[in-house]
Amino acid sequence: MDISEIRITLRDDNKLKGFASITLENAFVIRGLKVIEGASGLFIAMPSRKRKDGTFQDIAHPINMATREWMENQVIAAYRQEIKRVENGEIPPPSRHGHFDDDEDHAMMEERF
Repeated sequence: MDISEIRITLRDDNKLKGFASITLENAFVIRGLKVIEGASGLFIAMPSRKRKDGTFQDIAHPINMATREWMENQVIAAYRQEIKRVENGEIPPPSRHGHFDDDEDHAMMEERF
């Protein structure tokens, strides 16, 4: 399985650093991944929905740790590249109002493996 595209939408928030969408094998998109700043660094939260009891359930997620780590590494690398683009003045800084469905041209990051 290959990630053929990663789109990052940066956020200016304390913990939520951005949203990501990934395309697998140029055939299947997963939207709504979140890049989160946790106590021990960045991690990826999978897209989820709120249940009636107030808890959250992942909508899509890796089924083993190796796949989760592989996916997380790819998304975090894309996030860091997008941050460098902000630092270099190539794109404007993130806003607090971005959403994972934002499809601005500057928010797209493509990775080919």
